[in-house]
Amino acid sequence: MRILITGGAGYIGTELVFALAQKEEVTEVIAYDNLSRDNYNLFINGKMNNHSKVTFIKGELLDSRQLDKVLKGVDMVYHLAAKVTTPFANTDPHFYEQVNHWGTAELVYALERSEVQKLVYISSTSIYGSSTKAVDESVIPNPKTFYGISKMRGEEHVNRLRDRMSTIILRSGNVYGYSKSMRFDAVINKFVFEANFNKKITIHGDGRQHRSFIHIDQITTALSNLVSEVIESGTYNLVSRDLVVLDIVDELKQQIPELEFIFINQHLKLRELKVKANDEINNRLGIKSKHSFSEELEEFRSHLSF
Repeated sequence: MRILITGGAGYIGTELVFALAQKEEVTEVIAYDNLSRDNYNLFINGKMNNHSKVTFIKGELLDSRQLDKVLKGVDMVYHLAAKVTTPFANTDPHFYEQVNHWGTAELVYALERSEVQKLVYISSTSIYGSSTKAVDESVIPNPKTFYGISKMRGEEHVNRLRDRMSTIILRSGNVYGYSKSMRFDAVINKFVFEANFNKKITIHGDGRQHRSFIHIDQITTALSNLVSEVIESGTYNLVSRDLVVLDIVDELKQQIPELEFIFINQHLKLRELKVKANDEINNRLGIKSKHSFSEELEEFRSHLSF
């Protein structure tokens, strides 16, 4: 099986490339990325097992000719490439529309011309907007940010493929945890960095807002299992934890007693978003909480230099 991963050099993509290269049924993994985040860790973290299976192609989602070429002979596509800049998800709409909306559209057009059999698209729980009650997949999307709107438009394009191939949309929670290709703008990762090195955390709003999360190891396991697991075409939540921002801070303060935190615009109550985990999908894709949240934070900090 030949597999293409858009955004293959990114936070999730790097881990997925390594995971898929270990699978016997996978003959080639093509990492397709424009390296716009200047993240080269996919290439410099030592020798991977079965590295001969991995190919890198530098390319753009908006380059339809190159997409047609790279999709030839590909059996399955993971579409991870996206513009994600937390917490500035509501600035510069063109920033998100260009890649998350129109880039996805170009990929879908190319897939319609291809012989690909399966597409997995990583969407986001941000398309739900806000809710004080835990939302499931039956809730009509109502995104509140330009990022959320662009991911919803991407879903609309992807859904056109359901009659042509197996099409799975996964609405992922905020991803956290150590990876070779780190993102330190995501909330938990940012807090861990600030707590470990600055001993001070900056909290926007009153810190009482809920957010949904999934560990990088869990989402990598879920995605890699989709190579062999037959899931009906559809849209599914992919989350493992709902956490209040202040609870994250409390866990870190248990580990770093001298930790301080300051609030920015503490009088503001930021939007609330609770997302219901899809237990059936989590079980089928092997998502299990092997460790407590506190243990996950300790493991994350163990990877830091000092």
